[in-house]
Amino acid sequence: MYDYDLLVVGSANADLVIGVDRRPGAGETVLGSDLVVHPGGKGANQAVAAARLGARTALLARVGDDSYGRLLLDSQRAAGVDTVGVLVGGAPTGVALITVDPSGDNSIVVSPGANGRLAPGDVRAAASLFHASRAVSAQLEIPLETVVEVVRSLAPGSRFVLNPSPPRPLPQEVLDACDPLIVNEHEARVILGDACVSERPEDWAGLLLAKGPRSVVVTLGAEGALVASAAEGVRRVPSVKVEAVDTTGAGDAFTAALAWRLGTGASLAEAAAYAARVGAAAVTRAGAQVSYPTAAEVEAL
Repeated sequence: MYDYDLLVVGSANADLVIGVDRRPGAGETVLGSDLVVHPGGKGANQAVAAARLGARTALLARVGDDSYGRLLLDSQRAAGVDTVGVLVGGAPTGVALITVDPSGDNSIVVSPGANGRLAPGDVRAAASLFHASRAVSAQLEIPLETVVEVVRSLAPGSRFVLNPSPPRPLPQEVLDACDPLIVNEHEARVILGDACVSERPEDWAGLLLAKGPRSVVVTLGAEGALVASAAEGVRRVPSVKVEAVDTTGAGDAFTAALAWRLGTGASLAEAAAYAARVGAAAVTRAGAQVSYPTAAEVEAL
């Protein structure tokens, strides 16, 4: 019997957001709006998204012993995430400094802080969490060697889901474990590199699958997603048409929902269709974690 439907291993950031009329040039100072602080980070976002859907969720992450760390722990617990795996101390909590202009375009500077200190040894020390989890999800806002250790720590029968964001070349050991590898257009192009010889997402999915993952999902925003595996070929999964307000964190909600549903035995296409509904619900509200829907809200779409 598994204690958790999903274990998320990843980043936890405080997002510091300021609205500006325009971003400053070199040596220039501009006035902005009042500072707003949100809990964020891809790992923390995914854990909250899964828990709000009803998944039994745990988070393995590292935060600082500071006010931002407490904010992040509070947001996880409020969503129902088990924070037994959240380590405290070693560096300040990771911070994303975000300026947003009137058109909604943003510029982001990230200080990884404690996220950069989440080490392979921390993964090994959390072996009991891995053995208790149906599915494990990771991203790349933590050190790559830590993600490699996650792959080595997987329990037999558990499913590994990776969103390689921010994208970088991946070791074969990690690629081979992905079931699925979840990428958007930008991430697909970076991982394929010179092999990205087509403009068709269907071709990207096939090329990525040839690199070793057991399955691949290419997210296409309002167009839904593509799912690909050797057994089932390549299929398009449509999204639900909604009025988008804010796409921040929607990809994290998609990934969390997909990983959870795969862990409960859904097919890749079924899980992606559900995840597309979750992502669509998330974009109808402003913010990241505060926009994530409950299962009932997804069904109502």
